[in-house]
Amino acid sequence: VSGHGLFEREATTLFCRVPIPMSTASLGGTVEVPTIDGTLAKVTIPSGTQSARQFRLRSKGMTGLHGRGRGDMYIEIQVETPVNLTKRQQELLREFETENKGGIRSTSPESEGFFTKVKELWEDLTE
Repeated sequence: VSGHGLFEREATTLFCRVPIPMSTASLGGTVEVPTIDGTLAKVTIPSGTQSARQFRLRSKGMTGLHGRGRGDMYIEIQVETPVNLTKRQQELLREFETENKGGIRSTSPESEGFFTKVKELWEDLTE
C-alpha cells in the first residue's frame, strides 16, 4: 500500500496531524477534519488545548480485512504560531504577555513545568 499525503496508517488505525490557530487552541472551538471516506468530521477543541493532544474518532479509520469492522482515526493537534502580524495584533500580544507576567496564575502550563524542572536540576547540580 502506498503512502498518503494526509493520513498515516497502522493496520486499520489512521493518524492525521491537524493544524489549528492559536486562538482556537486557547479559547476552544470546532474544527472540521477530513476522513478517509471523503467526508468531514467535526471535532470539538476544548479551551487550553496544547500541541500534540490527540483526539479519537471512532470507526473513522480503515475497514478491516474481508470487511470486518472499521478502525479508528486519531487526530493530533498542531497549534500554529501566527505569522505576518499587523501592528495591532502585535500590540495585543504584547499586552497579553504583560498581563500574564503580573498574573496570579500562569497561562503557560508547559513552560512553567519545564522551567520548574530546570530549576530543580540546577539546584541538584550545585549542591
